[in-house]
Amino acid sequence: MANKNLTNAKRAKNDEFYTQYGDIQKEIQAYLDFSPNVFRGKVVYCNCDDPFESNFFRYFVLNFNKLGLKQLITTSYKPSPIANTELVLQSSLLPGYEGSIVRKPSESKGRPKITANKFIINEVQDVDGDGEFNLKDVAKQLKANKNNEWMPLEKDGDFRSPECVKLLEQSDIIVTNPPFSLFREYVKQLFDYNKKFVIIGNMNAIMYKEIFPLMKADKMWLGNGFHAGNAYFSTPFAKEYGEGVYNPETGLVKFRNVCWFTNLDHGRRHQPLPLMTMSENLKYSKHKEIKGKKSYDKYDNYDAIEVSFTDAIPSDYDGVMGVPVSFLDKYSPEQFEIIGTSANGLVSNEWKSPHFKKHNNPFIGKKPIFQRVLIRHRKK
Repeated sequence: MANKNLTNAKRAKNDEFYTQYGDIQKEIQAYLDFSPNVFRGKVVYCNCDDPFESNFFRYFVLNFNKLGLKQLITTSYKPSPIANTELVLQSSLLPGYEGSIVRKPSESKGRPKITANKFIINEVQDVDGDGEFNLKDVAKQLKANKNNEWMPLEKDGDFRSPECVKLLEQSDIIVTNPPFSLFREYVKQLFDYNKKFVIIGNMNAIMYKEIFPLMKADKMWLGNGFHAGNAYFSTPFAKEYGEGVYNPETGLVKFRNVCWFTNLDHGRRHQPLPLMTMSENLKYSKHKEIKGKKSYDKYDNYDAIEVSFTDAIPSDYDGVMGVPVSFLDKYSPEQFEIIGTSANGLVSNEWKSPHFKKHNNPFIGKKPIFQRVLIRHRKK
């Protein structure tokens, strides 16, 4: 259900999925645990995030000093489908705005939706002397235009617009939830400008012909991940999603096929996957598809064995193995080598079997198998 709904959202270009603060906090902490100074002295750019609604802005502005940021830049897109429904920013302190410090969707906020905005944060401090820094202090600094900047953008705030590209050029790390429907183009831009990034995308994007080569070459990988593999988003289209996905009590939509993509290192990426030998799997595996069999199945049109479950990868098999796409969430570059994928013909020339057929999933007998990532153990 979740996969189907997210696909439908992409087709309809309903790209407004707003990330929860706790998910952002958990993901960023993974990079800090691996390298405490990874953000220190850096310019962070959230180029798909309205500061009035974005938890990315909220997280980075509230942790500005803790992270040691040099600058935080946030740009919004015009118009925003959920303008005035999310952020706890005291808009009455901003030029031309009226509102309260705690916003509720039912309240009238008075925030115009006719323009995209740019916030540039250079300094955060306790302005009102109450002993703590919060969004109220940010609003006061923006109103007084002291060290920070708020202004409307000339265009609509599209990440491809000249003014947003100019901001991208002066940034170090991009952190955001970009439009699902433009994911290919968005990632290409990040690599064109040689940027570090932590972004959210559809798990299916792994198999895109524009994305998979980057992952195969270890230029891009999956991040730390969402708790239990569940991602919750707020969206103006929440009620369009079926039972079991949309929760009317929280107003959130749950997806299981969403993940973080990054080129920042984190510790979980270097944790080897604990494995049993092939004979141990055939004897003790918890999966009935494997336990009790005499051997692993081999593909008819690929020179590889089928491994339907990541935890059933044999530790002592030296050949090529077809594993689920979800394996990449456990992938350690020190333990495995990515050979290719069954989709789009993305297989190394040195490995292609005589029976390899482009755009064709592997077959066992007459039964087609789901898309597979093709891997083998690193030679020690």
